[in-house]
Amino acid sequence: MEKAEKETKCRDASYGSVYVMIHSFFSDVIKIGCTRIDPNEHAIALSAKTPGDYTVVYSLKCMHPCRIKKQIREYLNAEEYAGGFYQVPAEVAENLLKRETLRIPTFNAG
Repeated sequence: MEKAEKETKCRDASYGSVYVMIHSFFSDVIKIGCTRIDPNEHAIALSAKTPGDYTVVYSLKCMHPCRIKKQIREYLNAEEYAGGFYQVPAEVAENLLKRETLRIPTFNAG
């Protein structure tokens, strides 16, 4: 129940970050997600729960980050490897996020 509550709060967050992460075990698979906390802190927390390490390759501070994450995931749907993980180069997801900055209110330029 606690996990579901946290996910709901993140989904409803009006401010946060969308991120692209890679994992040390999978060079060709990325993770796309959203968080209300600093994405690097989130990567450290995820890494503590799994073997290997997550590294943020790109993040974007924005309004309604989980809506943006959902849109990026829709663009990459055909490339989905497993829930939230995609078998595409990190640069592809990064470029999608950069393109989306033209449509969404952001808080940093890159």
